[in-house]
Amino acid sequence: MARRDLSGAVDFGVLESMTGGGDAISDEVLGLFAQQAAMWEPMLDVREEGWRDAAHTIRGAAAGIGAGGLAEACQAAEVAEKADAPPLLERVRDALEIALSDVAAYRHELMLRSLKG
Repeated sequence: MARRDLSGAVDFGVLESMTGGGDAISDEVLGLFAQQAAMWEPMLDVREEGWRDAAHTIRGAAAGIGAGGLAEACQAAEVAEKADAPPLLERVRDALEIALSDVAAYRHELMLRSLKG
């Protein structure tokens, strides 16, 4: 996995401006994003009581790293009526998967840069 594998789902310039371009801090923030995603993703189902909270939390985390499409998908799901939410939550899960793939590729690049010194 390398930078060439990025889909564009995450604008890492947003992250870099927040972290001052520090690789270690960027990696830490992206690791926290991945942890939050793993924790909240199972709740992206209207059968779960906290599905709106999950969408809201992922939205904030996504905006913080530059995953604008994911944040928008979360926003739409978060405000939807329960009956209308299932396809919107599926869109969130799809966008989350793509964003996490970009995060993994970017973290891999950060790791390679750290090895080069």
